[in-house]
Amino acid sequence: MQTFLIAVVTIVPVLGIMIVIHELGHHLVAKWFGVRVDTFSVGFGKRLFGFRMGETDYRVSAVPFGGYVKMAGENPMEQRTGASDEFMSHPRWQRIAIALAGPFMNILLAVVLLTGLFMVHHEFDPLADKPATIGNVDANSPASKAGLQTGDLIKKIDGLQNPTWEDAFNKVLLNSQSNISLTVLRNGQLVNLSLRPEQRAADELPYTGFLPEVPTTVISIDKGMPAEKAGMQIGDVITSLNGQAVHSIQSVQAYMKAHGTNPVTVGILRDGKQLSMTLTPVPAIVDGKSSYRIGFGSGRIPQVDRLSFGDALNLSLATNGKTSMLVLEMVEKLIQKKVSLKQMDGPIGMARATGAAVQQQGWDTLIEIMALISVNLGIMNLLPIPILDGGLILLTVIESVIRRDINQRVKERIYQTAFVFLVLFAFTVVFNDVSKLPFFAKHLQ
Repeated sequence: MQTFLIAVVTIVPVLGIMIVIHELGHHLVAKWFGVRVDTFSVGFGKRLFGFRMGETDYRVSAVPFGGYVKMAGENPMEQRTGASDEFMSHPRWQRIAIALAGPFMNILLAVVLLTGLFMVHHEFDPLADKPATIGNVDANSPASKAGLQTGDLIKKIDGLQNPTWEDAFNKVLLNSQSNISLTVLRNGQLVNLSLRPEQRAADELPYTGFLPEVPTTVISIDKGMPAEKAGMQIGDVITSLNGQAVHSIQSVQAYMKAHGTNPVTVGILRDGKQLSMTLTPVPAIVDGKSSYRIGFGSGRIPQVDRLSFGDALNLSLATNGKTSMLVLEMVEKLIQKKVSLKQMDGPIGMARATGAAVQQQGWDTLIEIMALISVNLGIMNLLPIPILDGGLILLTVIESVIRRDINQRVKERIYQTAFVFLVLFAFTVVFNDVSKLPFFAKHLQ
């Protein structure tokens, strides 16, 4: 119950900020061009409280999710008088600018949020922008069945040349329900493969069974275990086991499980020098399963620094630009049925993410989520669907090309159809959100 309350308490102000910023963009540009704004509302439904300034009623309404700016003569289904302060009485380029202002403000907010964050706390995984060299392949996994092997370097994935690990991860995410074409470099030869990710559960990321090549760096040593007795030190890098190269901690675990308590010669890189030591593994439980250990922990620690304003701004622009392209690619893959609609999060999924950030991950993660939601809101509103800002822009551009307004009755039918479509889409997303909750996930299987 406490988790639920925290999720609600965090998502309401987060979405509120996004919506106010979005609608403020429409409002300011409309006012700039002399369009009369009748209502600026945070929320929908019955007016709870507010104030009037000039001709505008600034209000907070009963339903907290959403908001709107009501401009005079904007709705194609309402009667217009032709007054000079009505939306449709203004030049088309001004109408387009007003429509663009909302999404622009959301994207600007995302840029500002990340710029500020990166100037104070820039946490990053150095592996993300490294070449996608595979360090481990799980047995009987999609990767194993596709023919991927430890040490393979992914040279091409879904048409993208020389991907980083971040690129490879995103391509898997965007092709969760289709085969992904791969070209890997193996022993100097290019090998073409096809990989189909496995969607184990609606709320889990697609499973492939391959992991990056990560130096097996010792970050902890268990007291009384073979590693301590043999003289292993924190900072050592495990390079081989009985002469067999290892590329990840998973490779070490798999080797130990397969060879039991047989003595193993461990190759170690320490201060640039290659060493070796022989140890005898002992029985242990690893990830809930019987295995064998020599008694060290390994992992990679994210790096943290602070960027100058210029560097932070450039990285923020690059990050948000990449996110925007991923949103558009996600829409394309949805249309092509290469990704499932179940992977999309609605308000419940957003609430779970913001609640988890507040409880477990910290303020920096919350700011990253806010920026992600904001840029998503901006880009999605630019899609050419009537009722959305992008739909208004599309219809206005069409009217500019044909040099006359689209028939009022035709516009009404377009908007009514789009409204039904968006309601059904929203219902589907919310249903998927609910089905991911533990109780419903259990009973909907």
